[in-house]
Amino acid sequence: METNQALGKVQSVDTGNITIKVIKEELLNSVQVNQIIQIRSTKTGEKIIGLITKILRKAILESIGGADEPESVIENVIRVNLVGTLVLKEGMELNKFKRTLNTVPSIDADCFLLEGKDLSDFMTAISSNATNPLKVGKYTISDDSSANLDGNKFFQRHATIVGGTGSGKSWTVANILEKASKLKSVNSVLFDLHGEYKPLESLDNSTLLKIAGPSDKASDDGVIFLPHWLLSYEEMESLLLDRTDSNAPNQSRMLFDSIIEAKKATLETLRKEDVLNNFTVESPIPYKLEDIITKIEEEDVRMVPGANGREKQGPLFGKLTRFMQRLKSKQEDKRLNFLFSTDSELLDYDYLPKLIHNILGFGSDKGIKIIDFSEVPSDILPLITGLISRLVFSIQQWMDDEVRHPVALFCDEAHLYIPANPRSGSEEKGLLSFERIAKEGRKYGISLVVISQRPSDVNKTILSQCGNFVAMRLTNPEDQNVIKRLFPDNLGGFADLLPILDVGEALLVGDASLLPSRVIIDKPTVKPKSATVNFWDEWAEDKSTTGIKNAVEALRKQQK
Repeated sequence: METNQALGKVQSVDTGNITIKVIKEELLNSVQVNQIIQIRSTKTGEKIIGLITKILRKAILESIGGADEPESVIENVIRVNLVGTLVLKEGMELNKFKRTLNTVPSIDADCFLLEGKDLSDFMTAISSNATNPLKVGKYTISDDSSANLDGNKFFQRHATIVGGTGSGKSWTVANILEKASKLKSVNSVLFDLHGEYKPLESLDNSTLLKIAGPSDKASDDGVIFLPHWLLSYEEMESLLLDRTDSNAPNQSRMLFDSIIEAKKATLETLRKEDVLNNFTVESPIPYKLEDIITKIEEEDVRMVPGANGREKQGPLFGKLTRFMQRLKSKQEDKRLNFLFSTDSELLDYDYLPKLIHNILGFGSDKGIKIIDFSEVPSDILPLITGLISRLVFSIQQWMDDEVRHPVALFCDEAHLYIPANPRSGSEEKGLLSFERIAKEGRKYGISLVVISQRPSDVNKTILSQCGNFVAMRLTNPEDQNVIKRLFPDNLGGFADLLPILDVGEALLVGDASLLPSRVIIDKPTVKPKSATVNFWDEWAEDKSTTGIKNAVEALRKQQK
């Protein structure tokens, strides 16, 4: 895999960088930043691979022919970051590329620019190294070669897909899910905040679920309810408690005791002795919210025996009034029907296994679950997405190793519920679930795919746990800097391409991609509803109908 003519020779060597002195000036015409260079190795059967980071022309003062005054000599120099080793396999069509350096180049070692068939063969060798290839597109520098990611490493190490509005981010997600849908036992959950991935329901192995709206019933198909008893105590507290209230400590203790008592009553009624002996306030056991309200109302007006046989106000008299009002207002909020519905089916002890089956089902069921959150109020969105992720983590954690099946969570518009700076208790509690998955999820077969157009607004702890990046065009300097800091140091100015990427182009960096690459992402067969509207063309058409009346009614009903 060498061109007939060397580009130049190694002039200096650093730990992971070299400079190349170009032999002929005209050869510079075919050289560009981020092209691939192949360098002779001191080890037989190996070549060293590098990426061009800078092309320099500099003048050096030298004494020529014994002249008293030195003359300037033009020198053409290329700086290269070393990224790996190409192992040449005898008698085999494809070689093997490794992201390690067995040796560093020697001074005056010949360097070759990979072009044409040599380049195509090399890119093919990279893609063929993937054990379970996930084809995402074509290499920009070699459109004859398919760009493959290692499907195992992409999900094992967590991943981030970022890109500004209109960069092709949604198409990339749809493309990956489309490829995954062809696997027999695929298991993934997509958090769809705006309903834009609804068309993907038509994929063979995909189903659409929706968080229940105000008028939905538990018996409706494809509708998910998350009854209040699934919330942890701290999640319930963050939803209902006002920490600025001077009586907040009393209200918190009352809520704790009431939940424990209500769950205990359920277990006693069902005669679940084994659970009764070990349950905690966090155990997902059904209970009626009305029982909690009744208990709080009683304590808020309780009178106790006093001196001289007279009654006096109890220790919590009047201190729970605000809390009770807040609890009732939440219960009566139709937007929270999915939390506080009084449907008897939702209080069934066996409701949780059915819910988890809908979320984690695969094989004979649909493996790709698209969950529509479009009707969930934005103020509690982090709490609800966090609740689902916590349930997934808990079930995977408590499942026997031999039957545990891996699942990937695709978190679209992650900046809305995995924030860098949580502003409320609900956001903090929701964030904890995602942080735990990012740190510990690999042990239990849970992968996190963070998708966002504003990486600077996404929690940095979670981003730092991601080992793979699909970075599309980003024009905001803050977003660019976040991604640059997450890229490996030896990539030099590779991240500088972020603002000039074309629509549908991406930088692939990480454990799943042997070589950091610029790729043209394949267009998915089934496209999400995220296409950019052509304003000028739409305005130019003759249209007389509007959807205003129906939109107003949908707003009033809080349901499309």
